[in-house]
Amino acid sequence: MSEVTVTLPDGSTLEMDEGASVEDVAFEIGPGLGRDTVAGVVDGELVDKHAPIEADVDVEIVTESADEYLDVLRHSAAHVFAQALERLYPEAKLTIGPWTDDGFYYDIAGVDLDEDDLEAIEAEAHDIIEADLDIERDMVPREDAFDRYEDNRFKREILDDEAAGEDPVQFYQQGEFYDLCQGPHVESTGEIGGFSLLEISGAYWRGEEDNEMLTRVYGTAFPSEDDLEEYLEQRRKAQERDHRKIGQEMDLFSIDETTGPGLPLYHPNGKTILNELSDYVAGLNRQNDYREVETPHVFRTELWKKSGHYENYVDDMFLLDVNDEEYGLKPMNCPGHATIFDQGQWSYRDLPVRYFEDGKVYRKEQRGELSGLSRVWSFTIDDGHLFVRPDQIEDEVEAIIDIILDILDTFQLDYTVQFATRPDKSVGSDEIWERAESQLESVLEGADMEYVVEDGDGAFYGPKIDFAFEDALGRDWDGPTVQLDFNMPERFDLTYVGEDNEEHRPVMIHRALYGSYERFFMVLTEHYNGKFPTWLAPEQVRILPISDDHIPYAEEIKRELEDYRVTIEERSWTVKKKIRQAHEDLVPYMLILGDDEESEGTISVRDRKEREANDVDPTAFRAHLDDEVGAQRTEPDFLDD
Repeated sequence: MSEVTVTLPDGSTLEMDEGASVEDVAFEIGPGLGRDTVAGVVDGELVDKHAPIEADVDVEIVTESADEYLDVLRHSAAHVFAQALERLYPEAKLTIGPWTDDGFYYDIAGVDLDEDDLEAIEAEAHDIIEADLDIERDMVPREDAFDRYEDNRFKREILDDEAAGEDPVQFYQQGEFYDLCQGPHVESTGEIGGFSLLEISGAYWRGEEDNEMLTRVYGTAFPSEDDLEEYLEQRRKAQERDHRKIGQEMDLFSIDETTGPGLPLYHPNGKTILNELSDYVAGLNRQNDYREVETPHVFRTELWKKSGHYENYVDDMFLLDVNDEEYGLKPMNCPGHATIFDQGQWSYRDLPVRYFEDGKVYRKEQRGELSGLSRVWSFTIDDGHLFVRPDQIEDEVEAIIDIILDILDTFQLDYTVQFATRPDKSVGSDEIWERAESQLESVLEGADMEYVVEDGDGAFYGPKIDFAFEDALGRDWDGPTVQLDFNMPERFDLTYVGEDNEEHRPVMIHRALYGSYERFFMVLTEHYNGKFPTWLAPEQVRILPISDDHIPYAEEIKRELEDYRVTIEERSWTVKKKIRQAHEDLVPYMLILGDDEESEGTISVRDRKEREANDVDPTAFRAHLDDEVGAQRTEPDFLDD
């Protein structure tokens, strides 16, 4: 019998018989580890502990203390849900039920469920957990597997596709319940300490819109009830801050099925915020010698083939047939910027060349994956592309990171940083990759930044630095990125004339300061819980005349503040109701005007923190607004003293 080499996380190796299991590897390391083994990670993939090892691989052993244990537990929780469902609804047809970052889901057909049904299913699931049923792996002859699913075409399709050629086929069984599954799973249902069903939605079979619509039930699970309660409280807070809820309440944006899924409509309030964000970042670009360009929304697909996006993104592109030619809505802005650079003639003295564009792009995500502004079909990238000499990489990346840090400081967002290195499949020489990675790492070290190295997670065209925003609830969201690209200049045959009068290939740097406006808008909406800083707020000041008699004075004050977004509350309400409504609308400042204010030529200022000052000189308030908005401070601070 031939042997295979197993490389462990510490770099040590073991020689094992070909076909040995992950569990065998664990016992080879030590009997205690073997007994504690729940699953394994083989070449980065989470697998059953019984999975055979057929070639030289990297192996990690998963025990209850490993990060991956939660994924295994939640996979088992999905089976608990399915078992409870079948007990209450024998007619249900199970399809697939994977774990997710937050829990699990199971897609089902043949039964009509709504949110009210989840309570009874969850109660049955708790009975199954309490019974502490053993979860056992069972290898079933292929023919018998088809017989088991004689009336379930979804499982038979899985047998034909994902499990094609397998004989026997792997199942897992607990009590009377069995499910076709690759695993891994915990030893028994009793290991699930906290279990909850969360919500119901629709999902197309295999995510394809032409397929049948299924019912998707989401749930979550944890090793303990305390862990579950902590998660549910965090989820409740997240729902309160949900940008979709706040967006509707503040009239910021909408997504209407009649106009198309994943296509946001920005209302005047939302567009006001977008304009402020765009003006802010455009100012930063111009201060750093970027030149603004604009590219069309659609190109002939010849461009996408030239850039390499067609072969990588064609399934996610919106394609059009125009006069027997194929066009595609752009999924990226970079090919257009590369084309602009290519149409010039450049000397080494001209570099770096820096372009920026708020470029609208389109990606055809599966409808089941669309979610508010976090995942859409149409979004805008605050894109920048730089064309630099290899010796300029470090200085340019350092300058980009300085801009990103300014932005993070302005919005007071916490963040984490990942440095992604060369993947197995890549373009470019060893020398240029080593130099580029060294330069990126040197920038991070020089900035004294904490970062995590993600080995092999770079783009095929170059290494990158990614920033993730951490919002007020501690959730991470993809944000700014800096990426080196050796591929696009090669594909477009981009050149500049060097000091030696020979042609040389520039390096292209991709960078986004927000990431995308949609994702950043979502992050800010939830981070601030709708209480946008005064400089961003759609309505910065609301004037509240105590009676209609004070409206003329209110109009005079509004003219004094004409550079700001000011409204007058003219409805015939009591001043108390006007104040309450302004607070509910999250307006940063309210100006209350009555007889005393008008006679003295003053204003009473109230902020959304319910602080108030009387006898304020309107000129002094205007001067403060100039200062607060100009400095882009995150909270109304006129009444801080």
